[in-house]
This record gives sequence, C-alpha cells and structure tokens, in this order.
Amino acid sequence: MTRRVVVTGLGVVAPNANGVSDFELALRKGRSGIRFVEKLKELKFGCQVGGLPEGVDALAESLFEEDELLAMNQGHRFGCVAAVEAWTDAGLERPARDDDRVDWDTGAVLGTGIGGMDTIGEKVIPLTDAGKVRRLGSTAVEQVMASGISARVSGLLALGNQVTTNSSACSTGNEAVIEGAYRIREGRAERMLCGGTEGGSHYVWAGFDAMRVMARKWNDEPEKASRPMSASAAGFVPGAGAGVLLLESEESALARGARIYAEVKGGYLNCGGHRQGGSMTAPNPESVVRCIQGALADADVAPEQIDALNGHLTATGADPRELASWAKALGRAPAEMPCITATKSLIGHTLGAAGAIECVATVLMLSRGFLQPAVNCEDLHPEIEPFAPAISPALKEVPDLQIMLKAGFGFGDVNSCVVFEKWNPTG
Repeated sequence: MTRRVVVTGLGVVAPNANGVSDFELALRKGRSGIRFVEKLKELKFGCQVGGLPEGVDALAESLFEEDELLAMNQGHRFGCVAAVEAWTDAGLERPARDDDRVDWDTGAVLGTGIGGMDTIGEKVIPLTDAGKVRRLGSTAVEQVMASGISARVSGLLALGNQVTTNSSACSTGNEAVIEGAYRIREGRAERMLCGGTEGGSHYVWAGFDAMRVMARKWNDEPEKASRPMSASAAGFVPGAGAGVLLLESEESALARGARIYAEVKGGYLNCGGHRQGGSMTAPNPESVVRCIQGALADADVAPEQIDALNGHLTATGADPRELASWAKALGRAPAEMPCITATKSLIGHTLGAAGAIECVATVLMLSRGFLQPAVNCEDLHPEIEPFAPAISPALKEVPDLQIMLKAGFGFGDVNSCVVFEKWNPTG
C-alpha cells in the first residue's frame, strides 16, 4: 500500500524565534539567534557563543500544568512546545487530561541526539555522589531516558499508534520525518508527529569543545560565528531547540479540510560503514551520493527537477566535500546547481534537533515561495567558489519553487535526505 503523505502542521522552538510565524519572519530577515553565553566563558570553553532559544519557559507555563512542567527537563519543554504547536497548527484539538479516549491512528517519532545529559549533569550525578538519591524525585528516569520526549508527547496528546524516539546524531530529525512518512505511506498510521529536540547545556556541548570542532574565533561577534560555506568558518556553533512536523495521509487531510503545507515526496537513509574516507566523525562521500540519489529514486524525482536544497553545511571543513557530493549526486556542474542555502547560519547546529528545525524551515520556504539568505558566507571557501551562482546572500522570492531537498549527515557516518514538494492535489 502506497499513499501520499502531506505536512499539515508545523511547530518550532529555535534560537532565533519561537513559533512558526516568527520563525518564518526570522528566516526572511536573516535574523541570527547566536549569542554570547556567559556560562561558557566561566567554564573556559574555547567556543563561548551558542544558539539558545529564549522565552520558552513562559510558553511552556501557558501550555502545561504545574505537575507536567515539573516532569520536563529543557529538551522535553522544547519538544513538547513544538509538538503542541504542530498539533494545533494542523487544526487538531488537544484532548483534555480527563478524556480517556486514545487516538489509535496517530503516533510520533520524536528524536534526540544527546537526550537528558543536562539532567544527568545537573541533578543525577551530583545528588547520587552526595548520597542524596532520594532527592532525585520520581521523574528523574523519564527525564534522562532518550524516549522520554516521545513518551511525554504521547501522554499530552493521547497518541495510540507507534510512539518512539530515534537517535542518529545530526541525522536524527530528518530520519524521524522519513520514518513517520514511511509508516503513513504503508497504511500503518494516518498521522505522525515527527521531529527532534535538544536541550542547550554546557554538559551537552563540552565534548565537542574538547574536540575543537566548535567555533572559537568569533566570541566577540556572535552573529558572525556560524559561517557555513565560508573561507573563514572556524567550526560549528552549538545550538538547541526543537522542530516538529505533523505528517498526515492525503486522504485524512482532505477529509477534514486541513491546510496542506507540502508533500513529503520521499526520502532515504544509509550509512557509509566508516570506509572510503568515512569515520565516526566524517561521512563516506560515496554514501552521501547514494543517499541523495536514493531519496530521488524513492520520490520518483529527476535531478533536474530540484529547485533548491537546504544542506547539512555545518561551517566545518566538511562543507566543501558536502557540496562536491551534492554536485556528483545531481549530475550538475557547480555553476549549474540548484539554489543552495543553510539554516545553520542563523541558528547554529542544534544536533539532534537540527534536521527537524531545518525541515520546518524548508517546508516554510517551499510553501511560501522564498529562500532565506545564506548569511556569513560573503567570503566563500575557495573550493566552494565555483558554486557561487547558486548561493544568494540576500532573501530570494521564488514563487514557483516546487521541489526542495533537506539532508543531514551525522556522527557515525549516517546519512539522511528528504524530498519535499509543493502540494499539488492532482499528483
């Protein structure tokens, strides 16, 4: 059984905006959410900037009861706020807590890259080592376990279909969308909430700083720190937040008169096996090419039909190799590539939430007919210079935008690529 899968709801908590409307405006304006983080300076991190969402606690307090809030760590709050927004944005009503009915047709795949590291560092380890285990409380386990986010959302919305948490490093958010779309396509669910969340904590970011893969040269100019495709890129900027998409079968969406943002045309997942240049921290270039081509084949879309792509593009030395793989996969010369943009230039790298937030951005750009400016790459990397015609530092209005790709290439040599198409009711 193969059914069309559409996007009917979006939710986002991002460093540069909370909520779909404000996030779209931030994308259009090229507004950065990267700021100086005093705590990182206190702890003598090399990178002292980051993308941390603001005002989320107030949003959470307006949406959830006190006992629910007490059971949520930061990652849970980000994910739950985004999930509830996607749900209501899709025109669905939140069930009352005393309503005993279960929505057997709706599930969730909500991932995280690091999970409850903040809770472990701030609470579990100190209290345990101090012999104060009883002070951990009854919610410590659910805040620490990776599946806590999907479990929490399932309780808030009475979800009765598959509810799971995936984790594939930076590929997590895209993978969640692909897995949810497959389930709907196969007739195993009508709706799936899909995406990812990541809390922002020095405990989460410390290991990356130790690897020296985070930006250290722009602590005095935070908004310039995240520089995908730039010759002066100095590593990625850590970020946090959540993105959630409500995927739905076309039949269900049409039956209830839902607004449709776009269609999930197809997707593909693979791994490079840590061979041919791939490793725990670098993608196998051939596997990247195969992933992109696999997504196109799954979507039954030809390379020449692609109008734009939102790359993984982390502002590291991997950026030139990524664009080379895109060109090879699409069979296009650099100067003939579709438009290229990079949402990380505005929000940093939100790890397990990256693909999800960037999928929300991609769907907004596709449905609204614009491409966000590719900021901070006025000095293109020499190996990326040939791609210059495809890279715009300014906002582009593209009303005839039809097909966009969103990819993620994560630690562990794991790859993901999603194909989104502007929804056409005639197919």
